[in-house]
Amino acid sequence: MKNKVEKLFGTDGVRGKANQYPITPEMAVKIGRAVAQYFGKHSTLGQQVRIGIGRDTRISGAMLESAAAAGICSAGADALFAGIIPTPGLAHIIRESSLDAGIMISASHNPFEDNGLKVFGGRGYKLSDEVEQEIEALVFQEPASGGPVGETLTLSDAEDSYAAFLQALLPGNAPLKGLRLVMDASNGATYSVAPRVFENLGAEVFPLFVSPDGVNINVDCGSQHPEVLQKEVLRHKANLGLAFDGDGDRLIAVDEAGNRISGDQILIICAAWLKETGRLAKNTVVSTVMSNLGFKQALNRMDILHIAANVGDRYVLEAMQRSGSVIGGEDSGHMIFLEHHTTGDGVLSGIQLIGAMLHFQKPLSELGRMMEVFPQVLINIPVTAKPDLSTIAPVALAIDAAEKELGDLGRILVRYSGTRPVCRVMVEGPTREITEDTAQAIARVVEQELGG
Repeated sequence: MKNKVEKLFGTDGVRGKANQYPITPEMAVKIGRAVAQYFGKHSTLGQQVRIGIGRDTRISGAMLESAAAAGICSAGADALFAGIIPTPGLAHIIRESSLDAGIMISASHNPFEDNGLKVFGGRGYKLSDEVEQEIEALVFQEPASGGPVGETLTLSDAEDSYAAFLQALLPGNAPLKGLRLVMDASNGATYSVAPRVFENLGAEVFPLFVSPDGVNINVDCGSQHPEVLQKEVLRHKANLGLAFDGDGDRLIAVDEAGNRISGDQILIICAAWLKETGRLAKNTVVSTVMSNLGFKQALNRMDILHIAANVGDRYVLEAMQRSGSVIGGEDSGHMIFLEHHTTGDGVLSGIQLIGAMLHFQKPLSELGRMMEVFPQVLINIPVTAKPDLSTIAPVALAIDAAEKELGDLGRILVRYSGTRPVCRVMVEGPTREITEDTAQAIARVVEQELGG
């Protein structure tokens, strides 16, 4: 194939510019067909193979949804439309409705021009690398002609089911009565369900960015850009603010003083709550190598064990399953509470954070101080290729020199993005100035050697 890439699936499904290879209707048909073929062979449910499809609010979502459904039906399986729903909402529907698999059409926190397809298995978990490779091989096989044709159906109660699941996490009549909450839905997949859930739980909700138009998803809002949320929390004298990303699997919070509370801080707060209530299985928390230096220090003070996984929420999940941990996540706001759900869920994480606040009876600003946040700088450098960084001598030398300079007072991590053509330079250090200077020095060398 002329446009064939060596690897179709990245760290979070297939992703790219919408209407450009590989995010085209033609490829969505092939992916839908391949997913149906794979789960048709491996179904253990003893039923007609059924595959759910969800999407976020991007203008290209309906196009790809229709194409993926055509591929599914062409392989004899049924395609069930869940409509606009958060990624974790689709994972819930897969479990609740005993579907064989699901395809979520989203590019998460990326701009509207991007889109992607991520696949879930029948229990609502993201796929392993090995299963993705098998599906990828089917994508590039010439399909056989003929055979049965599936049908398309609509899951009309998908949002209702997901909302009921979330609301059940805080039992009682209006458990959040008296709570003032500002909520930023990023003009994305949570725009309808998130305000509804928190209002039904009794909170006074001040919603932001809940008017998606297909192109305003993630634009100066959401978990990547909480600046407006920070101002609105202060203006409304709210107890806290919650910001989700475009597909609703991330959460960043804002305390009552307008300070940003990172994913790492939320994990620390919730881990302390779980430990104090005897629910911190294996006394272990999983994060990634991108976690702030202060994260492990805080866990050490709390006498909690720590496992660092590779970047990507599915790698966090794998480490959680191996270790028996029930809580893990990323500083970016992907958090998994395994006793409740199979995947990262921003709304669920917000409910857990509020649950911790109710337990400790302390404002979020005080709970946020459980962890000292070291100054961190992250620079993304566009690259034209992704060679092994250790083989690029100037880059390796720059990193080595910076690490010696920082010593035990900082940390450096230079890695490629798994979903975009960029190299990420992350530096933590003792002061903002030193951290910024160190990161810029490394970034300049990376750009000289690998930039376009």
